[in-house]
Amino acid sequence: MPGYREEPGVDPVSSVETFVALRLDIDSWRWAGVPVYVRTGKRLPQRITEVAVAFQRPPQLPLFPGSDPEPDALLLRVAPSEGLSIRFGAKVPGRSFHIRQASMDFAYAEGFPRGSADAYERVIFDALLGDPTLFIRADEVGRSWRIVDPIIGYWAASSDPIPLYQAGTWGPREANDLVAADGRRWRHSGR
Repeated sequence: MPGYREEPGVDPVSSVETFVALRLDIDSWRWAGVPVYVRTGKRLPQRITEVAVAFQRPPQLPLFPGSDPEPDALLLRVAPSEGLSIRFGAKVPGRSFHIRQASMDFAYAEGFPRGSADAYERVIFDALLGDPTLFIRADEVGRSWRIVDPIIGYWAASSDPIPLYQAGTWGPREANDLVAADGRRWRHSGR
């Protein structure tokens, strides 16, 4: 598939932002020290919206040397396949002490096979009924711009080159460097 700069009518040296990866920190006592990573872009391998909560590892892991289990996680799938998964380490039955990843999954399409209205039908119906549940409030829009405006301003003033990435990948190397600096890595759908 062609990348953005390879599309007809697009300047081959365009500096239009097509990808962002960032770390956010929430300024509250409840979320102090909890990083929030966001990654979005054009032409990634999958069109997916999800929230992955990776839990802290215990300070002492009762495992054999050399093992490095994934952290326990809660995955909320928003689109296209709504549902949730819980991934955790479980002791393999038997006398030896080995941990293997296990998961519990719920998918709305399997739990409720009759189906529901598609997203646009639901939003239009809720608008007609005056139900604001799925709509963002004005104060939320304002707070979102308080986050985004400084980023756009920084990019506009910066002389640094825009990191490039190939269409069909999860973004530029710099996105991986961002989370690796905190000893983490991105979760890819299906893992």
